Amino acid sequence: MNGHHSIMGRKGRGRLFRRVHRQRVKYITVLPSLITILNGVFGFTAIVYAAKAPNGDAARVSHFAIAGYMVLMAMFADMLDGRLARMSQSTSSFGGQLDSLCDLVSFGVAPAFLMLKLIESEFALTGDLHSNILHRFVWLAAVVYISCAAIRLARFNVENDENEAAHMSFAGLPSPAAAGVLVSMVIFHEEELPGATLPVYALPFFALATGILMVSRIRYPHIVNVYLRGKQPFDYLIRVLLFLGLVVVLKQTAIFLIFTVYAGGSALKWIYFKVTKQKSQLASATAALPASAVNPSSQYGTHNPQ
Repeated sequence: MNGHHSIMGRKGRGRLFRRVHRQRVKYITVLPSLITILNGVFGFTAIVYAAKAPNGDAARVSHFAIAGYMVLMAMFADMLDGRLARMSQSTSSFGGQLDSLCDLVSFGVAPAFLMLKLIESEFALTGDLHSNILHRFVWLAAVVYISCAAIRLARFNVENDENEAAHMSFAGLPSPAAAGVLVSMVIFHEEELPGATLPVYALPFFALATGILMVSRIRYPHIVNVYLRGKQPFDYLIRVLLFLGLVVVLKQTAIFLIFTVYAGGSALKWIYFKVTKQKSQLASATAALPASAVNPSSQYGTHNPQ
């Protein structure tokens, strides 16, 4: 009898889950979904351009730079689709899952593949032992970055609150910002410092660092909700316009600095508060100790050896 009830219960739950799934995918919002898919298309285009970049040719610069710009375009599409869905009050679980799948392509796979192809093109990593070790390290950095991006997106889906007005900060570095650090560095190298090797050598370390920051619990501010939403003083608008003008003038350098400062600023602030908190706790614990424990010689007198 109990077995019969358990079978019926499983069948009932199965029908319920099937009905819920049918309700989730029966209707979708077309325009936000199309823009979300456009996000993934931009990421795929970035991969194609990175794969087509020839070695030792002037066109290589444009291929890698275009791949980086495609990822930046994917960021714009990622920002726009969510805005449209919330403005039309049509947010859904389907839209969130689709967004995360496209984000994994554009902000996980594409930046890692772009980094890998740039380093292979720059140093032609084949042959001797040193090259093989370096090649393995670059592959490891790419795998860690992609894995952390996938974990970050899955965690965001589970913990996300659909009310975006409540999003004043993120737990961990957002995947678009992490991708922005890598692709802005590629663009900066290709268009500002095409002959330099230091930015290329630094790319795997930046990939590892941004990957760790993505899965961390360090709080990162939501730029739109914190700095652009709501009423601000008039001089605040002037500062924003000056900042945008600086970005237009400096272009690639400004984009690289913006993403790097955003990713590193919160991490450095977190480290600073951790260190100062530990120092204050140590000072409080020391102050709470009796004088004899802090200075044992005060209990027994000072002993001067002859």
